[in-house]
Amino acid sequence: MRKVLVSIATLFLLLLIVGAALVFFGQEQATLTAEQGYGSKPQLPKPNPTLIPTVNIADASGWAPGETPTPGGGLVVGAFATELDHPRWLHVLPNGDVLVAETNKPPKEDTGFSVRGFFMGMFMSRAGAEVASANRITLLRDADGDGVAETRSVFLQNLNSPFGMTLSNGMLYVANTDAIVAFTYKDGDTTLTTEGEKIADLPAGPINHHWTKDVIANAEGTKLYVTVGSNSNVGENGIEAETDRAAVLEVDLASRQLRQFASGLRNPNGLSWQPESGALWVAVNERDEIGSDLVPDYMTSVKDGGFYGWPYSYFGAHVDDRVKPQRPDLVEKAIVPDYALGPHTASLGLTFYTGQLFGAQYRNGAFVGQHGSWNRRPRSGYKVIFVPFAKGQPSGPPKDILIGFIGGDDKARGRPVGVAVDRQGALLVADDVGNVIWRVTPAN
Repeated sequence: MRKVLVSIATLFLLLLIVGAALVFFGQEQATLTAEQGYGSKPQLPKPNPTLIPTVNIADASGWAPGETPTPGGGLVVGAFATELDHPRWLHVLPNGDVLVAETNKPPKEDTGFSVRGFFMGMFMSRAGAEVASANRITLLRDADGDGVAETRSVFLQNLNSPFGMTLSNGMLYVANTDAIVAFTYKDGDTTLTTEGEKIADLPAGPINHHWTKDVIANAEGTKLYVTVGSNSNVGENGIEAETDRAAVLEVDLASRQLRQFASGLRNPNGLSWQPESGALWVAVNERDEIGSDLVPDYMTSVKDGGFYGWPYSYFGAHVDDRVKPQRPDLVEKAIVPDYALGPHTASLGLTFYTGQLFGAQYRNGAFVGQHGSWNRRPRSGYKVIFVPFAKGQPSGPPKDILIGFIGGDDKARGRPVGVAVDRQGALLVADDVGNVIWRVTPAN
């Protein structure tokens, strides 16, 4: 018994020493501003890997009564719904009802102890990312149109870490972490009690490093497109663990066949159709642990059969030397993403604006929800931005839409994730730390 106690004490001391090392030696700093990592030609300095990764997470605190994020110039913000349970993703139904995925990662299978895993779990818990998943979709209804949802109901429950949702031809498709499931939907339904039909299995398994899966349908309702993130940072779990991951997959609804549509996308999330070009766009979280300046997250159109670099390279032919063995044949054909969204911003939500409320300067541009960095000093993200578009392509620098998610005490009041446009043309933002859906409108 005494030996066991000594072993536990030794392990605890080791953890304290490693924790102290993270604090005192993990002081790598950005040499560029986050803004220099935006646009079609972001600045990409040399990698700066460190023995101990930079960890700079904002502790979660939640919003005080009456406290809100800060809207950009000419905008106002209010709470559409509060007291939700880790709201991550949004979908607006044709009648104006809003679906909210209250969700988090599934329980992880026990793969043994690791010092890195212990500390990452501890840090993510402080950031509000370790709460149990509610595994449900909630329906919010603003019947009187005043910008506040006065009713809510459990729309679907007993799901498996649901995330993306899309309605097509009377069927609501939900992306669980391990499968696409379809439910029959009638306009005005406030709850669904029928059994869902599994359409296709998705990569999951014991690692399931990036668990979120988004889904969108084509205009004809014949195909679904699904995002699947990588099972690692840069392939360190073996390339065999990345089968059909770091990719956008296509599901043919007639045959239920699944194929890889685009690959080399480390952690793709927000899928959206660009209104002018008709192209499918996606927001992607790039790799970590080669310095605060690298690698910018991005949004890009995705081409059928296109390869976007991960894990072998980033932004075209910028080779990541950590990956062994290399694949120069793939690096040679790697497509450069269309628009960088800043290093480590954790850009997740993406939606194109086709409403009228915000005015012509917003038409066809992209709103992006940036969840916020953990691997950058100083922090980046923790805001919602807008990128203007013209003729189907980004046409200017980003504009801040919602900021102020980090309070004066350096704690995170909230963290924005999914973004959607409601039936009146207002912007909705899911805040998974604040447990709020924010609604942004013009000031007059």
